[in-house]
Amino acid sequence: MLLEENTAPSARLVPPQGDASLLVVDDDKAFATRLGRALEQRGFEVRTADSVAEGLDAIKAKAPAYAVVDMRLIDGNGLDVIEALRVARENTRMVVLTGYGNIATAVTAVKLGAVDYLAKPADADEVLAALTREPGDRAEPPEKPMSADRVRWEHIQRVYEMCDRNVSETARRLSMHRRTLQRILAKRAPR
Repeated sequence: MLLEENTAPSARLVPPQGDASLLVVDDDKAFATRLGRALEQRGFEVRTADSVAEGLDAIKAKAPAYAVVDMRLIDGNGLDVIEALRVARENTRMVVLTGYGNIATAVTAVKLGAVDYLAKPADADEVLAALTREPGDRAEPPEKPMSADRVRWEHIQRVYEMCDRNVSETARRLSMHRRTLQRILAKRAPR
């Protein structure tokens, strides 16, 4: 999870319309601090929050022009922060950053207004590229296809999202024991 703090002129950002406010919402304080520092060196005015509640409070105080939001936070789901940002400031450029990435939540995040969805560990340059990518530009496709374990995990996550993150209903639909499902959901995505 090393974040490169290179401040070469090519890595500097000139935010559109001069608003470089950025909110980083992540419950890993060390990671959020490193990411915030690296993005400050690239021209952003960074505020951090480590929970859904703090993120919502920061949005009420001043909705940022940019945001990087972790999916799983200590008190809830980062999608709640994404949704609140979209309501508070329609043109906020948001990136979801998570170690628990899956297709279903990526689709939900994009529907709520996120411009990209990155898997941890991501360095500051990847986050910067995602935040500043033009709407028509496409991200590079992955070099390796998903493993069979990853495809299974993606399917479980998709059903979990379809069931509005209800573990009991998801377990019933997948014909799986609820505790087994909870263990799977608590783990990071396989590679």
